Amino acid sequence: MSETEILDTHLQELRRGTVVLACLRLLEAPGYGYGLLEQLGVRGFATDANTLYPLLRRLEKQGYLTSEWNTDEARPRKFYRTSAAGSRLAGALTDEFRAIATAIGALPEEN
Repeated sequence: MSETEILDTHLQELRRGTVVLACLRLLEAPGYGYGLLEQLGVRGFATDANTLYPLLRRLEKQGYLTSEWNTDEARPRKFYRTSAAGSRLAGALTDEFRAIATAIGALPEEN
């Protein structure tokens, strides 16, 4: 395995949890899957539909998101929104993420 492939694997692992947090925070305002996918990409959380949609379904099943179908347009869309439990989780994850970032920032730099 090349160094680039190894780095990519570690970056994927590092980003996995941050996508959950980003979704919970972005969906404080209702949004649908494809729109969320675009928002994530613009904000530096590159992910694909095969990762995002199962994540949204899992978070909904766990009670961290709610959903509702909008059938006003020609193509029905399922809109997601962060629930009260999801907002609490996002707050806890944000606090932990900041604590980890501070701890990493305090580590010695590479020479």
